[in-house]
Amino acid sequence: MKRLIVAIVLGLGLLGGSHAAIDAREPADESQRQRYYELSSVLRCPKCQNQNIADSSAPIAQDLRGEIQRMLGEGRSDEQIIEFMVARYGDFVLYDPPLSSHTLLLWFGPAALLLAGGVAVAAIVASRRRSRSGAARPLSDAERRRLAGLLQDPSLSIEQDP
Repeated sequence: MKRLIVAIVLGLGLLGGSHAAIDAREPADESQRQRYYELSSVLRCPKCQNQNIADSSAPIAQDLRGEIQRMLGEGRSDEQIIEFMVARYGDFVLYDPPLSSHTLLLWFGPAALLLAGGVAVAAIVASRRRSRSGAARPLSDAERRRLAGLLQDPSLSIEQDP
């Protein structure tokens, strides 16, 4: 009997968790619902920074989803909604910001750093090659005479132990 009661309680507990919450802000019209999900997935959450507003549970993301639904209800186009969000939060709210004077570093900075790193590596490799080739150059006449004098100097001889 105890097992039956435990099984019923566990079953009811599992059933309660299986009901998903419905977003109260979700539009009723299918075309608006599609636009709503598309817009909320291409706009970045200002607080979370690495999540779109569809995935974020931050209060600001909830407010932005409400704004999207309100503007869809007013009949605004996707471009108008995105322009409103950019005007309010800046280009940061877009995952793919437009190329402008403010975003030049964002677009070309990584390529410039990669190019600078490649130039630095090439310069290091070239300098090492030059230093290796300089070490293998033949001795001049003056250096040969000095070396021969050093090799004949009895004070520099190495005595071996028997």
